[in-house]
Formats: sequence, structure tokens, C-alpha cells
Amino acid sequence: MKSVVITGATGMIGYSLVEYLLQNNVKVTAILRPNSLKRDIMPHHPLLTVHECSLSRLYTFKVASDFSADVFFHLGWEGTNAQSRNDLFLQTDNIKYTLYAVDLARKMRCKTFVYAGSQAQYGRVEGVLTNSTPSNPETAYGMAKLCAESMSRNRCKELGIKHSSVRILSVYGPYDGENTMIASTIRKLFSNEPTMFTACEQEWDYLYVKDAARAFYLVAEKAADGSVYRLGSGNCRKLSYYIETIRDIINPAAKLGIGKLPYSDSQVMMLVADISDLKNDVGFEPEYSFQDGIWETIDWCRKQMDL
Repeated sequence: MKSVVITGATGMIGYSLVEYLLQNNVKVTAILRPNSLKRDIMPHHPLLTVHECSLSRLYTFKVASDFSADVFFHLGWEGTNAQSRNDLFLQTDNIKYTLYAVDLARKMRCKTFVYAGSQAQYGRVEGVLTNSTPSNPETAYGMAKLCAESMSRNRCKELGIKHSSVRILSVYGPYDGENTMIASTIRKLFSNEPTMFTACEQEWDYLYVKDAARAFYLVAEKAADGSVYRLGSGNCRKLSYYIETIRDIINPAAKLGIGKLPYSDSQVMMLVADISDLKNDVGFEPEYSFQDGIWETIDWCRKQMDL
């Protein structure tokens, strides 16, 4: 892999993937939405080129006659926050945008298209997510992710492009959304704000973002056409373990408020991935324990808060 294109490069996983690719001397073309508020986080590097183009206008993107790349990573998606995940019209638009991305990959002479899917494609599942777990999405976001995955795979087949999908579970690290459980807990503990949680009995699988980026790289390099992988650490703990670990690093005396919130009617009680296919097919093994990853994350958050 010598040259790649990536959408969603300013997201948590996208940014970490860009860093990992540059560290491995891969030329990166990043496509950002116009006037992106996060453009300034992109590193200054001779192998990185940044272009502005919204997902809805990818079909207008001008490709130089001598341009070519090996891989197109499609991580871009509109409407990822909680308020937008059941917006049927917005989520449906993302299906079209994904097909635009495939056609752009063809114009850019890419041989491989890697699609960023989601655990939301499965819906609520009791037990470990495996390659035989059926997909029964319950949100517009999950439905659109599943449809876009299938349609992009078919479009890639028509165009002679290898297609792989990575269904992401729970990833944490620098540049995480401020309202996620881990990011908000860190911020509140640093600010001495009160925290409130459910009983935190949910069994959860968390993966550090640097491991996630490396997994995407390995899938692009080694995965077979049509492959679908679940991306997690393969291990799970109760949510209380993760919250208490964060508390013990920042302020061991802090009161957490575990049990003060009720479970929602649609509460997922277990989210863990079987990653044996990732291990066997592309050689992926998580390198970061939760303790290692959360130390780096907390240190990054401390610097962002100027503490």
C-alpha cells in the first residue's frame, strides 16, 4: 500500500488512521467537508494532501489524469450523533453518498474499498457478535449502514474493486465525541462535576483507537474481497470496571453515582465482538490494554483542558 484516499479523516478513527498511514510512509489524500471545524487537527506532513468536498458532492470531485491510489477508506457519514440517528431522510442520503464514494474510488483507480460499518447493523443481541449473527438493525442509522454496506459491495463488484467492511463496536481515544461515556466521564471528573450512571452491569467491549486504525490498515492490506469483520478487542468487562478505572486514575475519591439512572427500554446489555476472523485473516491483535489506552486518552484530555 503506497497511496490511499480517506473520507471522515477528522473523526476519531479517521485521524488515527491518517497518523498510522503517514508513520508507515503511505501517501494520504484526505477529503474533508468544506469549512470543517476540525481541519486544523490534520498534521502537516509532506505525504498528506487535504481537499474539501462534502459527501453529497463527491460525484463532482475532480481527479487529476495522472492520479491513482491503492485504497479508498470510506469513514465519512452524516448524522452520527444521537439526535440524528433516527432521521430517516438524512440516514438514507448516506447510502447515496457511499455509492458516490465507490464511483470516486473507481475514478481514482483504487483497487480496494474499505467501508466503515457499525455494530448498529446488528441491533440488540444477547451474546457475542460473530460472523453468523443476523443483522436486525433497529435505528435508521443501523439500517442505512447495512444498506450502504450491501450496495457499495455490489457496486464495487460491478466496477472490479475489492470490497471489505469493518463493523465498529466501541472505540475510545483522543478526539472522541465529547458526549460519549468515556469522554464525558473524563471531562466531568476533571471538572469536579457530578456523574450519574445506570447500574453499569452491561458487558462491554472497548478498543483503543490506535488499535482500531491498525485494524483498518491490515484489512486493506490483507482481507479478501467481500469480507466483513467485527472490530473490537474481543474482550468485555462490565461498564462499571471502565468507569471505576477512569475514576481511580483522575480522582480516586470521586463519587461516581453508579445506579442513579434507570436503564432505558432499549438498553443493550451486552456488546462484544468475536474477532477470530480478524486475527486469522489479517493478523490483527489488539496491542493496548484498556489501562494503557485510557492513560493516553486521559493525558490527551488533560492537555486539551489545559490542566
